[in-house]
Amino acid sequence: MRNFSFIEIATFYTDERDIPRHWSVSNSTGKIVVFNKYKKGIEDIKIDDRIMVIFVFHKSPSFKEENIKTIPPHKNREMGVFSICSPVRPNPIGVSVLQVTEIEDSVIHVKNIDMVNNTPILDIKPYISPQK
Repeated sequence: MRNFSFIEIATFYTDERDIPRHWSVSNSTGKIVVFNKYKKGIEDIKIDDRIMVIFVFHKSPSFKEENIKTIPPHKNREMGVFSICSPVRPNPIGVSVLQVTEIEDSVIHVKNIDMVNNTPILDIKPYISPQK
């Protein structure tokens, strides 16, 4: 197996205490504070854009072999980890699609969040909806 390393490019902050389990059911808000050395990378992001945010489940317990199948809270049966959005994964990486509500300097204000306060951000990508 190969190992990879990643660096944090930003940190996510929110005052929300009751974090929704998934971005698709969230109206909660927060902000992504991009580190100064990466600030120029967000210059073309605009209000109302949707962005994909790749982050670390930094508060999740370490993955163990028994976590390969689990019962998600919204289902009544055991399911494989790669078919659900469990934060307990072999690689503790999450992806959310967020709506940009405001941008000021190196801060991107967003809604539809499902991340906890102080979440490390690994990458930000544009969300491009499928062509029909």
